Amino acid sequence: MKNILILMLVTFVSAYSQNGDQAKKLLEEVSAKMNSYDNVYVKFDYMLENKEEDVQQALEGDVTLQGEKYVVNLFGSNQIFDGLKTYTIIPENEEVNISEPDADDKNNISPSKFITFYKNGYTFVMGDLKNIGGKQVQFVQLVPIDTNSEMALVIVGIDNKSKHIYNIKQIGKNKIETTLTVRDLKIDQNLNNGMFVFDQKKYEDLGYIIND
Repeated sequence: MKNILILMLVTFVSAYSQNGDQAKKLLEEVSAKMNSYDNVYVKFDYMLENKEEDVQQALEGDVTLQGEKYVVNLFGSNQIFDGLKTYTIIPENEEVNISEPDADDKNNISPSKFITFYKNGYTFVMGDLKNIGGKQVQFVQLVPIDTNSEMALVIVGIDNKSKHIYNIKQIGKNKIETTLTVRDLKIDQNLNNGMFVFDQKKYEDLGYIIND
C-alpha cells in the first residue's frame, strides 16, 4: 500500500510539472511573437470588480508599446514612459506627475511588463480552453511564489490561433479583481517620432503644475 501511494504521488507531481511546463511554453510563444513586432497598439476594456463592496468600474483605454516605451490613455489621463521616467498628464487637474518606475513592484503589471511579467516570480498551471466569440482561448494561471505578494492569482487568456493575449485578470488577496480585455490590436504602425517624448515646455506654457 505504501508503495502504491508513493507511485500515485510521483505520478501526480510529474503530471503537474508537465502541465506547468506546457503553460510556460505557451506564454513564451506569446512573448516571442509580441517581441517580434516593432510596435503594438492595443485598444482594451478595463473592468474593476470589488464583490464585497458591490463596486464595479468599467472603462475603455488604449496603449501603444514600442520596446519598453509606452503611451497609455486611461482614467481620463495620458501616461508616457520614455524608458526612464513616467509622465502622467491629468488635464482635469492641469498637472503632470513625473516619477521613476519601481523595478521591485511585482504587484503591478505595467505596460512595459505586459508580455514579460510572467518570467519571474510565478508558478504556472494550464487552465481551461474556452470558445469565446468564435475564438479558442486557452487560459493559463500564474500563482505568485512570494507568499507576501498582494496578488493571489493572475489569469492570462491566449488566443490559440493568433498567439496574442486575449485578456489578463489580476485577483488580489483583498478579493478585488481587475481585468483587461483586448478589443483591437494593431502591429507595426508608422508612429510619430515624438510619441514617447514628454514636452515639458508645452505643459508649462499651458499653466500645468509639474510635480517632479
